[in-house]
Amino acid sequence: MKEKIKAVLKNVIEFLLNPRLLLCFGIAWLITNGWSYILFTVGTVYEITWMVTLSGAYLTFLWLPVSPEKLVTVALAVALLRIFFPNDQKTLSKLKRLHKRISQKFKKNGKN
Repeated sequence: MKEKIKAVLKNVIEFLLNPRLLLCFGIAWLITNGWSYILFTVGTVYEITWMVTLSGAYLTFLWLPVSPEKLVTVALAVALLRIFFPNDQKTLSKLKRLHKRISQKFKKNGKN
């Protein structure tokens, strides 16, 4: 059992710390969230009201428990990975295997 857990953790860590995926996730985060943190900081430092208001409103939405931003960020990161690195079969195959395993578990749980 310990070996299986170690193998799963190793695969997850390798997948998450992949430089290509990290780059795509960083870009996706900037698109979905980062701009609001940057705008809020700049607006606060230079006392630009519209920047603070706009970014503050968006940040308020982001911090709501029902905000789907994490799902959108991950989906966008995967899409960017496919666009920027279409030949990165190692990462894409791990992603496909993960998707297949999750789908099978949902199907299995749905039948019970």
